[in-house]
Amino acid sequence: MKIGIDLGGSHIAIGIIDNKNFIVEKIEKRLMSKEKKDIKNSIESYIIKNIKELIKKYKVTEVGIAVPGTIDGTEIVKSVNLGVENYNIIQNLKKEIDLPIKIRNDAKCAAIAECKIGALKQYNRSVFLTLGTGIGGAVIIDGRLLDTGDLPGCEFGHMVIQRDGINCNCGKKGCFERYASMKVLKSNLRKELELDETTRGQELLDMIRKNPDDEKIKSVVDEFIEYLSIGISNLINIFEPEAIGIGGSFVYFSDVLLDRLKQNIMEKRYLFNDREELIIVPAALGNDAGIIGSVAH
Repeated sequence: MKIGIDLGGSHIAIGIIDNKNFIVEKIEKRLMSKEKKDIKNSIESYIIKNIKELIKKYKVTEVGIAVPGTIDGTEIVKSVNLGVENYNIIQNLKKEIDLPIKIRNDAKCAAIAECKIGALKQYNRSVFLTLGTGIGGAVIIDGRLLDTGDLPGCEFGHMVIQRDGINCNCGKKGCFERYASMKVLKSNLRKELELDETTRGQELLDMIRKNPDDEKIKSVVDEFIEYLSIGISNLINIFEPEAIGIGGSFVYFSDVLLDRLKQNIMEKRYLFNDREELIIVPAALGNDAGIIGSVAH
């Protein structure tokens, strides 16, 4: 058995993975504002406590961690959505956990899992995006991650799609994730509908489903679809993948967003090369893809 950990900007999920890359047990928690103030301690204490509990129940051979941001060896060089830099999380965890621990960018972990056992397993060339707090990405060519050398690359969320646009946590302006992440969609819906921050994503999804003709909701969703279309069409024009996979919390909204996204890209003629079919699929593994991919080989 292996332990996979998905460390997001707003949550931590820990799963026990069997030898067929399936989760047999999972625990998770939402990171609250007060915990984010001491993010490193919050992360480490939760991970250590739960790994110690899990190794009492299972014979665990290794631990994998999926993290948003730039990874170098055992260190998180920079994660703007976690708010950490030069953070050697593995070194700190090793003080309490006597197991091999590896770490990798979360979008790349999710892409590996989707290619192995998920929605992209039938394709040789694919682009994968995770839409959540931010936007992460990966490119798969012949079943393998695109090798970008010393730096992980594929930071799709930090493509600039709007000149002199909204400030991004990375220090630039106009980044893709400041317009087309799920966090932005949810925040814009709450603002337009005058809802407070306690309104959960599921409640917002229900509102979209039940009120398809509401002008306020339609305006926010249409703007989100437009920006997402621009970013995805740029990636298609560069990499010409057979398929695009989208993970993160987007998967829960796919029934109200996916067809509109594909239709918008085709109708606006954003693609340089004509296609008979535009294949965009939601991650089959949902938010579990990062957990599974963190320990997949």
